[in-house]
Amino acid sequence: MKRIATIGFFDGVHKGHRYLFKQLDRLAAERGLEPFIVTFEQHPRMVLQSDYVPQLLSTADERRALLSAFGEVLMLPFDEIHMLTAAQFMELLHTQYNVSVLLMGYDHRFGSDRLKRPQDYRRIGEQVGIEVLTMSEFTEGEWHVSSTEIRSALENGNIAVANDLLGRPYSLRGTVVHGKGLGRTIGFPTANIQPADEHTIIPKTGVYAVQVRALALDWTPAMLNIDSNGIIEVHIPSFQGDLYGQTMDIRFMRFIRDEKQMSSMDELKKQIMEDCSSIIL
Repeated sequence: MKRIATIGFFDGVHKGHRYLFKQLDRLAAERGLEPFIVTFEQHPRMVLQSDYVPQLLSTADERRALLSAFGEVLMLPFDEIHMLTAAQFMELLHTQYNVSVLLMGYDHRFGSDRLKRPQDYRRIGEQVGIEVLTMSEFTEGEWHVSSTEIRSALENGNIAVANDLLGRPYSLRGTVVHGKGLGRTIGFPTANIQPADEHTIIPKTGVYAVQVRALALDWTPAMLNIDSNGIIEVHIPSFQGDLYGQTMDIRFMRFIRDEKQMSSMDELKKQIMEDCSSIIL
């Protein structure tokens, strides 16, 4: 069956991406085509710029899982195809993957020749046998919905905006590792989290209301703290047990407060109790 494809890295699979996929699905239904999403294992700039360190909203596995809800997903190794020109890449899609229509995002460019004008892609498409269509930009109120805007919101602790642009709570996955054990000594045991991907963006320092899930528990309200060293600690008031070595998924629901220094252990305990009470409001 012939396919209609769209191409992109799709970090976070946010509302703007889903707007594109909705149009992909509509056109596929109208034309009797199969929706096909082409993405990449590595962030393109990691291949093109050796010193580039990405801050990602989703891991490759998370992107694949999210994208699969909108069509068949092809995840290509960008380091193996980045030298292809736009014409060569389109020829690859046409001959190997039976793509007859290509739906491009409003600002998307591809190919080592980095063509700039939509009409250039349409001209190449005509030569290759692919009809090229271009989507308009998706905006929501004052926001231009983009991965960059979402990263900026997370860096500023603006979880409400990040979650709104994503269309779901921002989440990260990590492994529960051993920490210093201070929380346990004062009656508030914490799970230290090592992110599964070193390139996952960590929101600004501070305290957050979150939901967590692990092998030993389903989605449960919890309090999360990120300190100035980037250490992530989760306290789950309703849970008593051993989580060491388990994978934990974390959904960021709300920013509670900035990090602050406590003058005494009693003040620390009091503040933690207040933070815990706020996560269930």
